[in-house]
Amino acid sequence: MPIGATINMDGTCLYQGVAAIFIAQVMGYDLTTAQQLSVIATATLAPIGAAAVPGAGILMLVIVLESIGVNPAGIALIFAVDRPLDMLWTATNVSGDSMVALLMNRFSTAKDDPPTNWQ
Repeated sequence: MPIGATINMDGTCLYQGVAAIFIAQVMGYDLTTAQQLSVIATATLAPIGAAAVPGAGILMLVIVLESIGVNPAGIALIFAVDRPLDMLWTATNVSGDSMVALLMNRFSTAKDDPPTNWQ
């Protein structure tokens, strides 16, 4: 369960991917297919290091932007909305972790001993 909670950073990953593409478009960068794939890869891997650190997503966004050659000063465009969005993607991460825990509980119980909360 702890490794799953660390790796399952769906909300953070989605936010960083969307934010990186948004910043690149606003700043006039035309991203190639390789750069877009780099956004996917780094936005997937960078949030793993940001687990349980409030506000670390904005710092991890620097890694994503640097990987595609976009000036990280563009983070100033989204800095004002970062904190409320941080709360929203944390809710996405927690709901994903809760769903996996629920499914693991459901499928790991014995067939002859059904859980009492599933009817």
